[in-house]
Amino acid sequence: MLHLQTFGDLRLIDANGEPVRYPIKGLLMMAHLYAGASHELSRYELAQFLWSDVEAELARLNLRKLISRIRETDGGRAEIPFDFTATTVRLNTQAVSSDLDVFRTAGPPLERLNAIAELTQRGFIGNIKPATKLIDTWMRAQRDAQALQLRQALLDALPDVEKSGAARIISSAALQILERDPNDEQVRAFLQQLSGGSSFGERLPSGNGPARVEVKRAETGGATSADIERASLPLILPRLVLLPPTSKHADAGLALASALIEDVTIELCALRNISIVAPHTAGQIRRDSEKATVVARHSIAYLLDTRFSDEGLFAQLIYFPTDEIIWAHRFVMTPDTLPRQRRLIAQQLTLSVARELAEKEEERLRFEANPEAYHAYLVGSSLMSKLTLPHIRRARKAFKQSLSHKADFSPSFTGLARTFTSEWLVTAQGNNELLHLAEQNALRAIERDPASAAGHRELGVTKLYLGDVDASVAALHLAEELSPHFADVIYSHADTLVHASRPGDALAKIQRAISLNPIAPDAYLWCAAGASFFLEQYEEAIAYVEAMKDKAPAHRIAAASCAMIGDRKRALFHRQRAESINPVFDVEKWLAIVPFKEQWQKELYREGLLRAGF
Repeated sequence: MLHLQTFGDLRLIDANGEPVRYPIKGLLMMAHLYAGASHELSRYELAQFLWSDVEAELARLNLRKLISRIRETDGGRAEIPFDFTATTVRLNTQAVSSDLDVFRTAGPPLERLNAIAELTQRGFIGNIKPATKLIDTWMRAQRDAQALQLRQALLDALPDVEKSGAARIISSAALQILERDPNDEQVRAFLQQLSGGSSFGERLPSGNGPARVEVKRAETGGATSADIERASLPLILPRLVLLPPTSKHADAGLALASALIEDVTIELCALRNISIVAPHTAGQIRRDSEKATVVARHSIAYLLDTRFSDEGLFAQLIYFPTDEIIWAHRFVMTPDTLPRQRRLIAQQLTLSVARELAEKEEERLRFEANPEAYHAYLVGSSLMSKLTLPHIRRARKAFKQSLSHKADFSPSFTGLARTFTSEWLVTAQGNNELLHLAEQNALRAIERDPASAAGHRELGVTKLYLGDVDASVAALHLAEELSPHFADVIYSHADTLVHASRPGDALAKIQRAISLNPIAPDAYLWCAAGASFFLEQYEEAIAYVEAMKDKAPAHRIAAASCAMIGDRKRALFHRQRAESINPVFDVEKWLAIVPFKEQWQKELYREGLLRAGF
């Protein structure tokens, strides 16, 4: 018997568990027929379903060609999945089974809920983009009907809540439902009872929330119009995902921290003005190598990033559209403090999110109203993670593309400003035209959003390289006041303090930025290396450079540090690397460009560079 998998990837599997090569349209036709009550439709209906965007005659021709391909594919089978007549197509359910059977199978309520919840969290036909509006409408209707059946299965399983393992199954299903429909007050109230340990014999509220759902299968296999209306989702609420913690060492403490974050996820479902992403989806996002893309695709506004170490659980709340850290804290994780910590984390998160929602609602709506501009902005931001000239210029192109979609999109002006200052740094040629372009774009960003720290940050960085150190410190001080937990702002402030001849203050500030962003970007480490050099802590400066993934921008400071401690071999290595990147580098020309408030810094840097052989 063949098995049709519709959740996750749509595919056909043979009796040995191997995928069967089958036309995509054939798989869609099979899924459409399997979901229907009679498993049979006319050729005309199927042609319209699969090719509704073309003329009826061409659609029928396409269907005949598809049937011919399917017959060739199924030619050697003892039992074939389709019965074709001159006017109809019927699915042979004796030859094909499907994961859709879960919805039709009776059984103990808790087991049935677990099976449905595990299936639906994978997503119905997640690997195919609907080719026509009719296919898209059908897929949406199926997902709506499945959501209703999940909810019904949850309500049916309530009497079994005291059974072993029931709490985990029911909580997971409830979170799925609330992720899809944050306004389902009946399910929310139940979940709060579960997390708070209330008696489940108490009557759940029925007046404020939806009534018990009776799911009836329509003859065509789709949801009724009333069902679809009831399951329609409000898309205006911002979404928060709590990522499960990571750790360098997998141990019991990590498992406890993960359980704690899942517990906090349930606690935060009490918020009415935010949608919480279910733990299963959060785990998938955590494991995905392209997190930024996935988060953007799921329209997530807030992200709680967590990391576990010997020092405890570190949590930081990030406003994703601008990558701004709006709250951060480290919690001690010991068995005797866990109950109190659960409540403390939940309370702090709840207060922080509620406060930031009020402040950022207008900005969030601005992002969501301009998805093309936002997407191009994200592309540019991801490219700026590497300080190489090709990456910088590709990022600039992306930011300009973003502004072509929305001419007053403030974040893209800050991104453009950053590309110009970054190119000025990497080329080390003293091209002030780049800095003036950076200043213009930073001022445009501030003009459009004066309350955002990002524009003031870019202005502060630009003022630094233009030689106005005091104006730079002032702009970055304002940026940090606007966003006191924004690690990138703190880093830029630290970098300016290095040039303001305050390396001690700079090192303390960059260490705070690293504590807020523990897997620190190379730029943070480069700044820390510079501060350490001017404190004459040369070994520490070298260690910061060694910790960088891409050491290209820091070879000069590393060479100078090695030279100052007499390590000629390593100094030569770093100098040669620096010269291979920028063969026309000139010490005196560079020192004339780089702004230092006090002369002693220039003299110390000159000594280190000359000792290294520049």
